[in-house]
Amino acid sequence: MMEKSTIEIEVENALKVLKAGGTILYPTDTIWGIGCDATNVRAVENIYKIKQRAESKSLIVLVDSFEKIGQYVAKVPDITFDLVSGVEEPLTIVFSNAKNLAKNVIAPDKSIAIRIVKNIFCQKLLQQFGKPIVSSSANISGEATPLYFNKIDKEIIQKVDYVVKVGQDNFKEVKPSKLSASTKMAATKLSEISLHRFISRN
Repeated sequence: MMEKSTIEIEVENALKVLKAGGTILYPTDTIWGIGCDATNVRAVENIYKIKQRAESKSLIVLVDSFEKIGQYVAKVPDITFDLVSGVEEPLTIVFSNAKNLAKNVIAPDKSIAIRIVKNIFCQKLLQQFGKPIVSSSANISGEATPLYFNKIDKEIIQKVDYVVKVGQDNFKEVKPSKLSASTKMAATKLSEISLHRFISRN
């Protein structure tokens, strides 16, 4: 029998915590994030408590494929696939009329920010979990966002239920997503979605 890879082991460990309603500290396409089951109200409450952040500030949720988006918003505009396909870097899209998510992960205007992940760990975790995961920057609200694991405040590390042991030594430069000119022009025609080129929300 082949030994499991570190990623496989860490996916299993994180999966157990998510299913139990816990919080994880994990690597994403951009920076390290604090995550939980995006459909679990109590789990999301814990994210806000850890970050000492007001629940009026919505969170980003991650999914593993374009097809999953339609499960969590009332309507996916036709142009969305082209927008997602048109960029290599991580792209977060804000959709209106969110559904099937914890009420405290949705913005007051009923919108939700969704990103399709490309990070291998996140992809495997989301595929096996079968539900979206919250992604919020690993910092106390109002403080600087740490770009690397070794810059994360010990208070954050101590308060989450599990710290993923993958990517902690990754010091690759983090860049926000970029869109081609044609994609930007197409995006301006939409009222249903907004494009956000950012690393994370504090």
